[in-house]
Amino acid sequence: VQDTAWEGYEKYPTWIMRGYLTMGAELKGQLSLDPQLSPTHIFLQAGVGAMAGAMTGFFHNLYKDTPPVITIVEPDLADCIFRTAQADDGALHNVTGDLATIMAGLACGEPCTIGWSVLQAYAGYFASIPEYVAANGMRILASPLPGDQPVISGESGAAAFGFVTEILRRAEYAPLKEQLGLGPDSRILCISTEGDTDRDNYRRIVWDGAYQNISL
Repeated sequence: VQDTAWEGYEKYPTWIMRGYLTMGAELKGQLSLDPQLSPTHIFLQAGVGAMAGAMTGFFHNLYKDTPPVITIVEPDLADCIFRTAQADDGALHNVTGDLATIMAGLACGEPCTIGWSVLQAYAGYFASIPEYVAANGMRILASPLPGDQPVISGESGAAAFGFVTEILRRAEYAPLKEQLGLGPDSRILCISTEGDTDRDNYRRIVWDGAYQNISL
């Protein structure tokens, strides 16, 4: 049983995507307590795109009058959704090879057909990120600004958050920040989908500083 769907195998992936909607329902319960919390931007990590597709459909329907800008984030070693969106030729584009990314939960080379149909319709942007972006996201979540609650998030869980922090912190990404419409009034939603599932690698990244941006 897997959430990668293809022609002839769509019933169970559909059930799995419906299961992902539990996260949306829980978030709706929290966000509805304060209308000022409705997100303007949502960043979602993707493997095959089932979770990302489910959340994209959920929030686009929830905020249909003012839909948030949705960006899908993948590791550059397993960016099948990004390549499919980039080609824009009506075909799905797989990634082959060993997909040796630290974002193990996103190491998927074949898009989910059902997930892609939703992402193609409602996601605004697609991003392919190097390893250090997720690693930086893990470190920032583990050691946030004073007053914020630390979050133990693994490599896959911190991927989308790491991408957002790069855009907001790095001057060279100002054009991308403007293109996405990110500003001081933006309300950004990210979902951490795992904790320290690989505890040894988590410590190497958060404690020892593995996977740095060597270009800085």
